[in-house]
Amino acid sequence: MGSDANGVAGGGVKLQGSGSTFVKPLMDKWTSEYGKINQSIRIDYTGTGSGAGIKAIQSQTADFGGTDAAMTDDELKQAVGGEIVHVPVVLGAVVLTYNLPDLKEPLKLTPQLISDIYLGKVKRWDAEEIKKENPELSLPASAITPVFRADGSGTSDVFTDFLSKTVPEWKEKVGRTKNPQLPQGIGIGGKGNEGVMGQVKNTPNTIGYVELTFAKANNLPTALVRNSAGKFIEPNSDTVSYAAEGMTAKMPEDLRFEITNADGEEAYPISGIVYILAYKDQKDMAKGKALADFLWWAIHDGERYVRDLHYAPIPKALVAKTEAKIGLLNHNGTPLRQQQ
Repeated sequence: MGSDANGVAGGGVKLQGSGSTFVKPLMDKWTSEYGKINQSIRIDYTGTGSGAGIKAIQSQTADFGGTDAAMTDDELKQAVGGEIVHVPVVLGAVVLTYNLPDLKEPLKLTPQLISDIYLGKVKRWDAEEIKKENPELSLPASAITPVFRADGSGTSDVFTDFLSKTVPEWKEKVGRTKNPQLPQGIGIGGKGNEGVMGQVKNTPNTIGYVELTFAKANNLPTALVRNSAGKFIEPNSDTVSYAAEGMTAKMPEDLRFEITNADGEEAYPISGIVYILAYKDQKDMAKGKALADFLWWAIHDGERYVRDLHYAPIPKALVAKTEAKIGLLNHNGTPLRQQQ
């Protein structure tokens, strides 16, 4: 059989990816749409959590990984297949969603309040600290049950990075981590964004942190969070884009950076970047070519699907740098994607 327009043998190529549950709804859409126009390529993506996605690419049990937390220097050293390239593909919001059906307006939360709830210091919804920021809301006289991620999670990394930048006590007691250790007896865990979302949806008086798409899909509210400019900001595609635009001037050459607590009046402060992780030197030419072409499509044609699922496209200042990262993917020194 001949080759299709992507130069992939007609016998077909299958790519396996795993990692970030944050990006799973978009990856499902992308792989479905890409499969329609490239029928000889099948891409399966499993939402295992960013920590598991990093382990999968390190050990080469997946063709690519997905993560909302850039790999650390130590994690990169543990990769058995050589140099790993970080390819930013989309931006998203980590939101505080809650099960308080009687509230008519969105809850307003400061970084300090979020920290105090998750550290067990503010225990009730009608606590004075919450009422102070939400005087117009009729808050229930009920205990708060915070829900956290029980697996290694890029969503947790973004959430804890934000709190570590804004609340000294959080930085000291928990810090930035994919696996936050809360005080004994505080809260309940859920696996993946789906697990946290399920706990919040099914349990009254809960609050949990998830990617925005999951809250929207379950018709649950999201809190307004106070940003570095002192404004309470709604999480949406535009406010996440503002966060990224405020931080792109600070991004390093390898594109491993964060957009939490960004500068800018309208920036949503708990925003994150999703990376696809791939080996620079691809052992299988057909798979490498298919991956490079898919990533190129995702940051260009695939952008049309981003906002409908409540993500934000990577800013224009980052697109050219991302194209260059995709251009690094090679087989035996030959680039797998010619820039257009």
